[in-house]
Amino acid sequence: MTVLEQPGSSRNKSSLAGPPPAWQPRVDPAPLLPDAAPYRLLGTDAAGRLDSGLLTRLYVQLVRGRRYNAQATALTRQGRLAVYPSSTGQEACEVAAALALEERDWLFPSYRDTLAAVARGLDPVQALTLLRGDWHNGYDPHEHRIAPLCTPLATQLPHAVGLAHAARLKGDDVVALAMVGDGGTSEGDFHEALNFAAVWQAPVVFLVQNNGFAISVPLAKQTAAPSLAHKAVGYGMPGRLVDGNDAPAVHEVLTEAVERARGGGGPTLVEAVTYRIEAHTNADDATRYRADAEVETWRAHDPIALLERELEARRLLTEEFVGATRDGAERMAADLRERMNADPVLDPMDLFNHVFAEQTSQLREQAEQLRAELDAEAAGHTEDAAGTDGSAEEARP
Repeated sequence: MTVLEQPGSSRNKSSLAGPPPAWQPRVDPAPLLPDAAPYRLLGTDAAGRLDSGLLTRLYVQLVRGRRYNAQATALTRQGRLAVYPSSTGQEACEVAAALALEERDWLFPSYRDTLAAVARGLDPVQALTLLRGDWHNGYDPHEHRIAPLCTPLATQLPHAVGLAHAARLKGDDVVALAMVGDGGTSEGDFHEALNFAAVWQAPVVFLVQNNGFAISVPLAKQTAAPSLAHKAVGYGMPGRLVDGNDAPAVHEVLTEAVERARGGGGPTLVEAVTYRIEAHTNADDATRYRADAEVETWRAHDPIALLERELEARRLLTEEFVGATRDGAERMAADLRERMNADPVLDPMDLFNHVFAEQTSQLREQAEQLRAELDAEAAGHTEDAAGTDGSAEEARP
């Protein structure tokens, strides 16, 4: 019993049992709640209204994305990539995120979202530069409207909110779409981003790819919420739950969220329920924490196979179309393989060129120190080469 609950306390009155009369909900929570089950289109009567052009476009990108994932994974085994977090099985989320945006919009990807960046038009080699260890970022974010691939969990989310809010203050018609995994929703950055986005009504869309695991930690050990989409209600924004392997459904939900944000309706949290078919990265042994039978169950819900059934029902899955699609994916993979097998020429001094617009005194000092070390190393090699040549001359008869 607290002090205020003691008998005779002036605060212990039935008339004051609840909040003052001036209290009222800030928003009606009912419209913010997600559906009870993930939203689907493929395999339902609603699939009939889908545009055939969109379906074929999605299919081409899905097949290309599957081949891209396979080739990037092979590059890790060949030592051409330090690490690769595959998005095999999640291609529908990746492709739909890229296609839902206008050219003027911004994409904020995580480290697993290289495919989304490639589907948005980024050079596949540039998308892999970070994972190769050559640069912190291998492309110009402003040119492509793609933020740097984010390795720390969820730190890209506040950045997306900041850009979207700033764009609105400037009068720019821009929407930011931020991608994150289910593990990232356990980070403080996730909370901060959603809270600021809702308070500011920033034009930003949050896409959570719920692939079941944060490395080896299943979702049930991360949250007790009915779904991750339900978390949206606590921040005052709509939550949408969608089948993440249903490419047109993800595209439709994200497109509606982007249009809502662009029209001044504020942010939306979208949870796409999907599955990580391959391991967390090539350095992970997924067999230690999940059964093969579970993986095979999800293979039966493959995003490419789901879309192929609809295309076949419309008689669009012709041999010519499938062949051309696969040939295009193979050409992309061959080009990626060839260029990634060429050793890049790197200048260590580039470490200091893209930190600040104007170098700080500390950076200038560090740059001078590195330059001196490089010059000394080069001079040493020159002397060694000269000594070797001289010895060879003296040794000749």
